[in-house]
Amino acid sequence: MSVDAAMLADAIAANVAAALAEDIGPGDATASLLDDGPERAYLLCKEACVLAGQPWFDATHRALDPAVRIDWHCAEGARLAKGTLIATLHGRSRALVSAERTSLNFLQTLSGTATVTAQYVDAVRGTGTRILDTRKTLPGLRVAQKYAVAIGGGVNHRLALFDALMLKENHIRAFGSVTAAIQRARSLHPALPLIVEVETLGELRQALQTGCTRILIDDFDADTRREAVRIAKAAPYFGNIPLEVSGGVDVTTLRSIADDGVDCISIGALTKHLHAIDFSLKLGPPPSS
Repeated sequence: MSVDAAMLADAIAANVAAALAEDIGPGDATASLLDDGPERAYLLCKEACVLAGQPWFDATHRALDPAVRIDWHCAEGARLAKGTLIATLHGRSRALVSAERTSLNFLQTLSGTATVTAQYVDAVRGTGTRILDTRKTLPGLRVAQKYAVAIGGGVNHRLALFDALMLKENHIRAFGSVTAAIQRARSLHPALPLIVEVETLGELRQALQTGCTRILIDDFDADTRREAVRIAKAAPYFGNIPLEVSGGVDVTTLRSIADDGVDCISIGALTKHLHAIDFSLKLGPPPSS
């Protein structure tokens, strides 16, 4: 399920409110020392990255100063070089410094997510394989990180436990077979996407014959994975049910897996192995001015 506009707006409002309450509490004691006059600020990128998180950055500053003017010099999703001037701001001095850390926390986290996603997407470019995220996200930032994955060129897997059915080993064990688990899922939730994890080629054939939205071949070795692709693309299935790979995937093994012909690769590292990007927000005019 992709993040829609209403979901995004709700998430931004909730994330910003929680983060400002956490950081400012009853008031920014240090900012109160400043004369609260008009001030300028500029935002610099201090390492190469894919930019993501502008809506959260903007909302943070506008929560404290609704009249602040933010001029972005780089588009969301742009690939930035170290030292790039990203934005300039005009607002009240106290609000600018009070919003600084929270706005940068969002920007560094979401740009980090978009940047690593872009690295994985680049690694499979030209193969037709899509890079999917997972639910291994920072608590409270599920929508934000899935937004950032999309900015980096990835594709959102299910958003949460309510918007798709995903039958994994424990679910299948409870019903005794892949076929029985699929039939039960379809009878209770016929409209939801249905993803089925299989552990053997026999289970793969059951899933293909019974029918589902996507099949997850988890931890197959290379030979078994290639055979799974051959079976799924041959008659009578003709590739109508996409195959997804998960587990034990990193950027060094990614290309070989994609070259085997799988449709999707889901990677928890997009959102959980996070390198926050270094940004700096400083008062005053940009150095080049």
